[in-house]
Amino acid sequence: MSVIPPNPAAAPIERLKCGWCQGLNLPTALSCQFCGAPLNLKDVVSESGWREAPRLKDMVEFHFSKSTCQVEGEIVPVAEINLAQGDSVYFEHHVMLWKDQNVPMQVMQLPGGMKRMLAGMPFIISVASGPGRVAFSRDATGELVVLPLHPGMEMDVREHAFLLASNNIAYSYLRIKGLRNILFGGQGMFMDRFVTTNNSGLLLLHGYGNVFERVLKPGESIIIEPGAFLYKDSTVQMNVQMQQLTTGLFGGTAMSLAQMVGPGRVGIQSMYVHHSTD
Repeated sequence: MSVIPPNPAAAPIERLKCGWCQGLNLPTALSCQFCGAPLNLKDVVSESGWREAPRLKDMVEFHFSKSTCQVEGEIVPVAEINLAQGDSVYFEHHVMLWKDQNVPMQVMQLPGGMKRMLAGMPFIISVASGPGRVAFSRDATGELVVLPLHPGMEMDVREHAFLLASNNIAYSYLRIKGLRNILFGGQGMFMDRFVTTNNSGLLLLHGYGNVFERVLKPGESIIIEPGAFLYKDSTVQMNVQMQQLTTGLFGGTAMSLAQMVGPGRVGIQSMYVHHSTD
């Protein structure tokens, strides 16, 4: 029997690029294997450039590292993670919904514990390791925002917004000077920062209400009401802008706003829920 050698001139398999995370998928795929976004629907973008975060279908599944994530429900979405051996995720301890008996847990060692507690940030970050299943959700309606992070990326996220992150994403926090008593209902001295180095990772956020994203060009700026801020690329600068409002006879008042200066992505949520402590 003769064997027909492969044709080196054959055209490569065409891939479908996900509009949300830029991942490349097989042409027959209906949802992105990296973020779960529908591939058969166009982005919904407003005239001002804000696009809606993709609506994840109930029971959609996607992959990260050797593990999988399945999204269950739509009003209060649940992220069910099937962790492979050697994979782990970390999270605020109160967002875990359930886990298999055999999934071990431990506490992540965090610097600056007292500062975090006084700032109203989570004092305990838990880690769950595979193999086994573990599920997470927030106690509120909203959207699950899936952000695969490619190597060499940095993402800044408002406190109490991240649901979970994979173990190959470094976690830290940063202080926003001048934003005390302005961002996040008066306690926003800090933001969570997620950084990848040589490997990709998965970051899941919860946005209250609906979530929208806009990509700012270099030097382009927009003004955001602080309670709406959800996430940004670290390349986006955040500045305080005070807007003085006069009322005539009774003087006036100052309105505190956040100026975002590109380049990079900015994500907002349409609803804000105040968190006092955890």
